[in-house]
Amino acid sequence: MDSKAVKVALREEQEWFENHPIYQTMPTNCLGTSTLTSKCTKIMFTHIKSHLPDIMKEIKDKIADIESRLVNLGPSMPSEPREKTHLLWNMVTEFINEFNIVMTGK
Repeated sequence: MDSKAVKVALREEQEWFENHPIYQTMPTNCLGTSTLTSKCTKIMFTHIKSHLPDIMKEIKDKIADIESRLVNLGPSMPSEPREKTHLLWNMVTEFINEFNIVMTGK
């Protein structure tokens, strides 16, 4: 595989089309890498533009689903050690209270 500069390869491609017995009679805006790139870009842009609303809706639906699942999980875990200790203390206290209720038959 040759390592050519892009400019050199494009110039050689243009010369090839200009000197080819069949392709030299065709309009230059129908030949070459730049034309192919332009047409592919337009096709891709149109495809993305037509599907973007569906993609955005799907993303919003997934965000709403995840946010509702996060709400069901409760508050997030604290990051500070003091807050973690406070949370753990509250959980232990709640467990003891529930245990006492069960043990006393209430």
